[in-house]
Formats: sequence, structure tokens, C-alpha cells
Amino acid sequence: MQATLPTSPATPYRDRKRYAWLLSLLVPTTVLVGPGLMVWSGDARLLWAPVLFFYGFIPLIDYFMGEDLNNPPESAVPALEADLFYRWITYLLAPVLWAAFIFSAWFVAGRDLPLHGWLAMVMICGAVGGFCINLGHELGHKNTALEKALAKIVLAPSAYGHFFIEHNRGHHRDAATPLDPASSRMGESIYRFVLREMPGAWVRAWELESTRLRQAGLPLLSWHNHILQPAALTLLLWATLMVWLGPKILLFLIPAAFWSNFQLTSANYVEHYGLLRQQTENGRYESCKPHHSWNSNHIFSNWILFQLQRHSDHHAHPLRRYQSLRHFEDLPTLPSGYFGMFVVAYIPPLWFWMMNERLLDRVGRDTSNINLDPSRRAALVQRYGLVETQGASA
Repeated sequence: MQATLPTSPATPYRDRKRYAWLLSLLVPTTVLVGPGLMVWSGDARLLWAPVLFFYGFIPLIDYFMGEDLNNPPESAVPALEADLFYRWITYLLAPVLWAAFIFSAWFVAGRDLPLHGWLAMVMICGAVGGFCINLGHELGHKNTALEKALAKIVLAPSAYGHFFIEHNRGHHRDAATPLDPASSRMGESIYRFVLREMPGAWVRAWELESTRLRQAGLPLLSWHNHILQPAALTLLLWATLMVWLGPKILLFLIPAAFWSNFQLTSANYVEHYGLLRQQTENGRYESCKPHHSWNSNHIFSNWILFQLQRHSDHHAHPLRRYQSLRHFEDLPTLPSGYFGMFVVAYIPPLWFWMMNERLLDRVGRDTSNINLDPSRRAALVQRYGLVETQGASA
């Protein structure tokens, strides 16, 4: 499987997307738009403007801008990854996200909002927390102490610090297998998936971290625990907000954190839906290849998500930095960017209608190639004319 190389090795490479990545700093500040419009107009319904932007206008922008299939030539990648401009964008985004999260709490605490306005702010603040997790994802894969520390810091507002362990050491090991709570199965709705994914991620994170600490001869309940470190930051932040804004702010922080974390669930749901790595003769699963992830090259949403949607290359090469991630030909491909796919996923019949045949067109109708929901296996086999073979996912 070869990546598209649009530039001759003899041509000096110039990243045409270089300044587009700065959008990642601007988009989270849309948290100011709804409150600003409400203060200006007195109409709390305008708090929904950022929500509409994320889940309505961004899919439309993706549709009209189309897809970017270009890649940097491999000869340019070392210089591209060493360029500190790209790292400084991620560094600067961390305080922007913290400020946006704190602003949301302050705004809610200082106003008597109608229920729908409060719900809009939960979703706005939750979107900020979702961007926090996305940044923590990008930084957490890197080997520098600064980036790893920043990853834990940005995961703290939404109380999802265990992602630092679970994703890097758990999901990347088990992705696109029945063992992975963060890989969705064909026929599984996002609402059933979240009941498996969120607790499963928490349990796996603690199993991995307790094993690491035990092998290192370190106590579980100590500052060496990489789950407790961001958890302490969460407690400090939330306690400070409760002292400043009053204890009732906790009634806003908890649902906002849940919506933040549900954005991660949404991403996990669309990224590996129904795809399955094969087991080798020794019982281990084959290494994760680009075709074990759903990919999206939609331009705008990739600009604001650090190319998270080029998920195929990310899983095959997790240390590769966002500016170097590649498009590959002949991959499982999503029909929209993540924000559009999230909306589809929230309506399960629409998701199954859009994705099940797309999955089967990609992997065939042999159950040994499909990560099936065990509870719906018989119904799916009958409905889609699947062929049962030995070694199929269970």
C-alpha cells in the first residue's frame, strides 16, 4: 500500500497547510461566540450558535472544501517533524483550552440561564473538553517530557486523565480486535458502545498502570502513577472553581465533562467500526495496518483536529507527527469528517444504513473479516447474507 507522493524529490517541499494549522488555536475560542451573542441580544437561544457551528456548519464546510489527498514526500519528513513551528501550535493551544473551559464555568455560574441555555453551555464546554482530549492524544504519543506533561495537563479539565495510559498502551495494542473496548463492532449502536467503552477504558488503564508500577517496584497510590497525576490536577481545578464560583458549579462541570468524554467515545466509535485484524497461528493478532482504521481526508476538520482523521497512518505509525500523516490509496474511507459522522452516529438507524454496506463492500461478507456485535450476530448474518467461517470474531 503506497502513499500518494505529489511532489518530485527534486522539488523543494513547501507545506501549503503550514498556516492552516493555526485554525486549531481559533476554533476553541468559538466558546465566546454564544455568550457574546446572548449578552448583546439578551436572547439565550443564541448560545446554540457554536453548537450549530460544530455539528452543522463544519460538516458543510468539509463537504464544499472536499478532501486533501496530498502527502509530504518522505525526503521532507525529517525536517518537517523537526520544525518547532508545528509544536508551538500545540503548546499554545493548551492554555487556550484551559481558559475556554474556565470561561464556560464562569459564564454559567454568573447567569440564571434557561434549561436550554444551560444545555447549550454544557455542549459548548464539552466541545472544548473534546479538543483537550484531541490535543492530549497528539501530545501523549510523543517522546519529549514537555509534550507528555502537557498531555496530562490538557486531559485534566474533563477528568479523563486515564486516557494517557489507556490509549497509548491499550487501544493501540488492541485496536480493531474483539479485545478492545474502544473499537466498535458492526451492529453496535453508539449508545451500547459507550456502556462498554467508558468503563472498559477505565479498567484497562488501571490494569496497565498497576502492572507497570508493580514491575518497577513502585507503590500504586503514589505520585509515580500516571493516572493519579492528571486526576490531582482535575481535583485542584474543580475545587478551585467550586470555591470561586460556588459548589453548584459542580452540577455544570460533571455533565460538561461527560459530553467532553463522549466526544472521545464518538471518535472511537467511527474510527474502527466493524474492522478486524486477523489472528496469526500463535493466537496473536497481526500488527495494525492502515486498512484497520476508517480514514477521512476532509480538509477543514483535519485542520482543526491535527489530522486525527488520517487515523489509518496514525495507527500504523503512532509516533508520526500530525503535519506528516499521510493519505493512502484503497483505505476504508468515511463519507464525511468526524463532526458530520458524529451526528450520523447519534442516529443509529442512519448510521447502520450509511456504514454497514460500506463496511461489507470493503471487507467482504465473511464473518472472519468482521468485528461483529455478538448480541446481534445471528440477525446480522441473516440480514446481510454473511458467510460464517471458522475463526470469525466472537
